[in-house]
Amino acid sequence: MSNSSPEGSTVLFSEKLWPSASTWIWPIIIAVTAGVALAPVNAIVGWVAGGVVLISLVVVFLLRVPTIEVTNDLVTVGRASIERKYIGEVIGYRGEEGFKQRGQKLHGLAYMLLRGWIDGVVRMEVIDERDTTPYWLTSTRRPEELAAALSGVMYEFTDEGISEAAKLEEAEDASDD
Repeated sequence: MSNSSPEGSTVLFSEKLWPSASTWIWPIIIAVTAGVALAPVNAIVGWVAGGVVLISLVVVFLLRVPTIEVTNDLVTVGRASIERKYIGEVIGYRGEEGFKQRGQKLHGLAYMLLRGWIDGVVRMEVIDERDTTPYWLTSTRRPEELAAALSGVMYEFTDEGISEAAKLEEAEDASDD
């Protein structure tokens, strides 16, 4: 495996966001539905249609797997790329705070590559004044590594994360009394 991208720049981080095992149930359900729908016409046609639909969906699922790649000069998330010089603060999230970033704290203009079966997300601030996108938010199974590749940190090590943890600890201590 090569450690450089086509541009000749060193790859610092690379990840493919493969579908989870439970995601594969959907092509099967859709293929069975197609087969059952055509079975009254002819059972063989139903089986063939179900098989064709299943194979087609599996191929589409495999061809559409997005990649996250960080090099010295470029950040690529899915089909979008941005030069690293336009990336500002980078913070990785997991758990409850990651859930909030994907929902109630999400900015409507943010670029998103989100996968529901992946818990971790990384938020990359865009500092290009010509770009109206405030930040990129991407799912990743390895938010610690992606944030580190972009000289960022995980949420629990930020000032906000530390104060949030202190508030939760105080609330737990108050409920114990």
